Amino acid sequence: MENITSSAGLKSAIQSLEFEQAGNGQLLEEQFFVVIESLKPANLIKSTLHNISSSPSLIDNLLSAAIGLATGYLTKKITIGTSGNIVKKLFGSALQFGVTTVVAQHPNTIKSIGRFIFRRILRKKELNAESFDK
Repeated sequence: MENITSSAGLKSAIQSLEFEQAGNGQLLEEQFFVVIESLKPANLIKSTLHNISSSPSLIDNLLSAAIGLATGYLTKKITIGTSGNIVKKLFGSALQFGVTTVVAQHPNTIKSIGRFIFRRILRKKELNAESFDK
């Protein structure tokens, strides 16, 4: 900023600084209302869901974890059932934890094994259908 030597220059500098301050105040007020709007619970949920839906790796991770939990739970229910034996319950919990961990950490391997088994079953059905037709 240059040196002010006259009262007219001083008034002009004050006026320009007041104008700049008013503009900055208006920008600050607008930004304040934007922040208040973004902190509303509905907008927080909406932005979170948008971020989740736009991130394919996060969706894959959540899906893998959910499949792992469901598989572990079903494994425990199938192997242990409604047994009242505490040893069986502990074994079932350990088995559930192990299956959940393995399925959640290796979803691609599980998928490829599942595809292989599915193809083998389909191939056997096709072979049986062909031998039945002859």
